[in-house]
Order: sequence, then structure tokens, then C-alpha cells
Amino acid sequence: MHIGMVGLGKMGGNMRQRIEAAGHTVTGYDTNPEISDVASLAELAEALPAGSRVVWIMVPAGAPTLTVLEELATRLGAGDLVIEGGNSYYRDDQTNAAMLAERGIGYIDAGISGGVWGREYGYGTMVGGSAEDVERAMPIFDALRPDGPREEGFVHAGGVGAGHFSKMVHNGIEYGLMQAYAEGYEIIASRSDLVPDVAAVLRAWQRGTVVRSWLLELLVDALEGDPGLASVDDYANDSGEGRWTLEEAIDNAVPAPTIAAALFARFASRQEQSPAMKAIAALREEFGGHAVRRADER
Repeated sequence: MHIGMVGLGKMGGNMRQRIEAAGHTVTGYDTNPEISDVASLAELAEALPAGSRVVWIMVPAGAPTLTVLEELATRLGAGDLVIEGGNSYYRDDQTNAAMLAERGIGYIDAGISGGVWGREYGYGTMVGGSAEDVERAMPIFDALRPDGPREEGFVHAGGVGAGHFSKMVHNGIEYGLMQAYAEGYEIIASRSDLVPDVAAVLRAWQRGTVVRSWLLELLVDALEGDPGLASVDDYANDSGEGRWTLEEAIDNAVPAPTIAAALFARFASRQEQSPAMKAIAALREEFGGHAVRRADER
């Protein structure tokens, strides 16, 4: 199968290699000419067989994705298919699919998990779209998914939007898991007098325990490469999916305190000082006369 790939960064570039390793042909376009096969989206469209072209988009969500989709709408035609594989908001998929459908172009939204390790181990893939479009792209999905039963690494979750919706909730859960591991790490590390090798404890959890996971393995790798994580700043960003998951929980009156706490913890990491905690300290002094550490005592 011959497909086009737009965006050859960390994810797109690795995905391309895995697809090609499965025997398929990928023509790639990237704004970086050093890694791009063609000079423009127009050349990419011309390099693929008209009427049966499949183009996979792996660029940042939001304006960059919309810009690519709008140009592809003018370059592709009836019978062609676009797979949008970024971390886009699932509600945007409906609009994007409708825009392409006006020109007879199919649309699949694909939520991809696997990070930089996916090239070696495979990518968990959640897709939304029509059964016909998904079946057509199945050779590519099979190339990307991990070895083993298809249903354990791939799901056709539903209609347009279902793939990115599923990936959104997946990432919301990821926020909570990461926060729990991080808090456990800090509690153990706070008792270095009792547990001198924190990484050894976490490493032992990787086999036989109920908290074993790939995220735990990655944390152990990080600690073994940098004990105490001295080279890492405590600023933690968020890429949107956690916020969207909470918005969905609110809209549907679903309690999600763990995911909410994990997201707010990331917000806290970005504060050099906390106005809220200053207010709490001031209130303790006002109502109870409790000692307050002054700013010049830091």
C-alpha cells in the first residue's frame, strides 16, 4: 500500500519507519526540507494514485492541523481518504469530516499511543470513521499496532470523533496514573534515612505487584539514568487532553476527582509562588496567630 504522511517529527517519523518495515510505501512531507520527500502538499498529492489516495496527518493539533486539512481539501478528490492522527479535540473531527465530505474525501480520526517507543513495540490505535474507510486503511493500522491479537492494540471505536474521544480519555487516565507514581516516589524519597535506594524499590514493583506498568518501568529508567532527577525542572506542562477529559466529565456529570487533581498539580508546578497558599498563611496568622514565614526568610 502507498500512503502519504504529513509531519515527520518524533511520532510521524517513527510511524513511517514502522509502516515501511511492514512492506508499505510512504511518501512524506514535512516543513523541514531535510527530512521531506517532496517540497509541498501539492507534490505529495501528485505522488499518490488519484482516486485512491490515503494521506495520514501527524502535526500539532489546532491551527496547524486545520491548515493542512484545508489545503488537502483542495488537493485531493473523490475517493481519497485522510487520516488525522494528532491529538485533536474530538468535536473538531465532525467539522473536519464534513468539510472533506463535500469533495467526496473520506475521513478517519486516529488516536495514537506509544510515544517514541512505538516504532519498536507498536502503537495502540483508536480510530473513528465509517466501516468502509477503516477497512480500507486496515493494512496501515495492522502495520502500526503491537504484535498479538488485533483487538488488544487496535479498536474501531465508532463513528467520526470516537477515536480522538477515546484517546482523550486514555490521556486523562494517564495523568492520574503518572501523578500517583510521582507522589509515591516523593513519599519514599522523603525517607532516604530508611530507604536509601528509591529506584531499587520501584524496580522491584515491576514484577508480580498490582501496580506494575510500563509507566512505572519508564520512571525507573529515568531514576537510574538520573538519580534524584537532578537535571529535570519541576515544571510540568499539559497538552490539552486532560482539560478536555474534565470538560467532558463536567458536561456529563461524571465525577473525576483523580484526573482533576492530577491536572491541577501540573498547574501548581508552574507557579514560582502560590498566591493561594500566601492567602492561607495570612488567614492562619489572622484567626489563630500562627507563625508566618516572611518573604525575606525564604
